[in-house]
Amino acid sequence: MTDLAERAARMMGGTLQSQEPFAGGSLSSVTRLMLEDGREALVKSGPAPKVEARMLQAIAEAGCPAPRVFAADDEALVIERLPDDGGLGSAWEDLGEVLRRLHDRTGERYGWADDYAFGSLQIANGWKDDWPAFFAEHRLLPPLSGVASDLAVRVERLAAQIHEHLPARPAPALLHGDMWSGNVLAFEGRISGLIDPACYYGDREVDIAMLTLFASPSARFFDAYGGQAPGYRERLPIYQLWPALVHLRLFGGGYRGMVERFLAQTGF
Repeated sequence: MTDLAERAARMMGGTLQSQEPFAGGSLSSVTRLMLEDGREALVKSGPAPKVEARMLQAIAEAGCPAPRVFAADDEALVIERLPDDGGLGSAWEDLGEVLRRLHDRTGERYGWADDYAFGSLQIANGWKDDWPAFFAEHRLLPPLSGVASDLAVRVERLAAQIHEHLPARPAPALLHGDMWSGNVLAFEGRISGLIDPACYYGDREVDIAMLTLFASPSARFFDAYGGQAPGYRERLPIYQLWPALVHLRLFGGGYRGMVERFLAQTGF
């Protein structure tokens, strides 16, 4: 990581004093660096650092906590290190308020100006006026390459009938796009930052579905966020199917059972 840290120091206009590995995600590396002038930052590798920088800026512009972007180029994203005591359990209410504020920022269409990737899996965006078509074409179908054919056929059947299951024109809310608890920093009962975004404009229920896939937000979260639209429970397994497929595609057969469960819940 020395080359990446030195590159980041130069991008910040300083000289590297020290570096150390920093806890990061499974699809990118993160390094903490200290400069000789006393400044501190995190440098992250990734598929599209400039795209991620624009996503973090969009989250901040929506009035939500996110790390400040110091610099970004084609290989590195250099960001602020935010306080984190791992105390999301005492910050659910604040997260509800933060997500409500994020989702109140709306666009005119579904999608994002840039494509993105989760590791080797390309995430196409583009712009559409038809939400179910966007979700089928740009989310459910792309992970099927490399997925067992019997599961792929079931997902394809769902995608072909997606207009019967999803609303045509929900408000195009600004989504975090990878909203699991590991991408939420908390400190002293408040949310200090949303990190590792995969932003686009879509149905706000997508972020809630992702959050509840691996975590159990408290009632305080839902009270602060506000109520869900009618039919939320029926749509939930469809929206959770998308990250389940991503995990199956990237991390292997241990996630097959999760995919099968959500398909069964949707009737496919």
